[in-house]
Amino acid sequence: MASKSYQMDMCSGPLPGKILRFAVPLMLSSILQLLFNAADVIVVGQFSGSTSLAAVGSTGALTNLLTNIFLGLSIGANVLVARYYGARQEKDIRETIQTAMLIAVVGGAALIVLGLVLTYPLLELMGTPEDVIDKAATYMRIIFVGCPFMLVYNFGSAILRAVGDTKRPLYYLSAAGVLNIGLNLFFVIVCHLDVAGVALATIISQCLSMALVVLCLMREEGALKFHPKEMRFHKDKLLGIIRIGLPAGLQGAVFSISNVLIQSTVNSFGSIAMAGNTAAANIEGFVYVAMNAMYQSSISFTGQNMGAQKFRRVDKILLTCEGYAIFFGLALGLLALAFGNVLLGFYTGDPEVIQYGLIRMGIICPTYFTCGIMDTLVGSLRGMGSSVIPMAASLIGVCGLRIVWIFTVFQLVSPTLKTLYISYPVTWILTSCVHLVTYIIVRRRYPRNDIEDPVTSYRKETA
Repeated sequence: MASKSYQMDMCSGPLPGKILRFAVPLMLSSILQLLFNAADVIVVGQFSGSTSLAAVGSTGALTNLLTNIFLGLSIGANVLVARYYGARQEKDIRETIQTAMLIAVVGGAALIVLGLVLTYPLLELMGTPEDVIDKAATYMRIIFVGCPFMLVYNFGSAILRAVGDTKRPLYYLSAAGVLNIGLNLFFVIVCHLDVAGVALATIISQCLSMALVVLCLMREEGALKFHPKEMRFHKDKLLGIIRIGLPAGLQGAVFSISNVLIQSTVNSFGSIAMAGNTAAANIEGFVYVAMNAMYQSSISFTGQNMGAQKFRRVDKILLTCEGYAIFFGLALGLLALAFGNVLLGFYTGDPEVIQYGLIRMGIICPTYFTCGIMDTLVGSLRGMGSSVIPMAASLIGVCGLRIVWIFTVFQLVSPTLKTLYISYPVTWILTSCVHLVTYIIVRRRYPRNDIEDPVTSYRKETA
């Protein structure tokens, strides 16, 4: 169905090598996506000052709040395509792709409206300082105009990941990343457009990556071939995507609410603290994407093997992905901390901003691997088709506890940035324990041994 040089059989053979071959392009792709924002932050930090740096950085949690629901639906599309691919059901693959791409287009249009209307009120609600809010609003509104490009790319790459193709999305983001950095420098240094310039560079680059992934799907053969004129909502596929993807999206959105609350608390320390928090969070993002690649690997590998009824491999997939997540989280987190001064220096020359950044990195970087453990467990659960239970566990364990922490431990005991940041590892560890128990319960619903005729069996299960 997919080009032979890009597809991957996830249902047979040794797992460690295959998962790593699948995950490494994912890591590199995610790093390039981070570079979109990092390039924005670095350019404005170096050439426009700390206020512009704070303006760009303070918008991340709000942007995620509005986009995460639709990005969560792309996970639903990934799981459905992976299952149908494992079960060799080509008609269902085509209908899932048609439905998923239409969701991306409609969702992108809705986000433009929401972003333009809600940006300023939400920034005010967060307590964004007066010297930052106008620039932050300008940046956010331009970014939201590019949401259709971002969503179509993410849905398209999710479809390719479902059949084992993580290489071509990497190539497309490489081209877009080079364009983004070049346009950043041109718009800010030559055109003096400040935060508007870096936002324009981002959406133009997203347009390129979207165009490349759409052309890729249009040139595919068989079930993966995408015909834009055939886009329509197939009710059963739409419901399947919503069933798996909406809880994931809601979880991401509510995560963003807790992060908005944390960002609001950081804002109370002033624009210098905001700038330091922004720079540190960007550096930590590069550690996170290495672990997140294992989350995405666990979704795709588990999804295909569930479709093929290869139940014995599901536990092995989780253990392998967890091992990689812990390794990358620890190694990269400690490396980032060791070179924290140097890395933060790329974002700003202000020593006070760097010191604020080091406060955050000193707590997050050594413990970040626990977030990888938590996410990888969620990935396996979603690959098995269970999305509501991990959503509930995450919302209570991460979001609820962080909010409680801010209003109790932080406000009543020790209102410092260190106390605020400690809420991250505490919630990751507790929620990981809950997800492990959930995984054991959900796994028991399925047979321990493989089923020899996956096509017939899967059709009976989904009838």
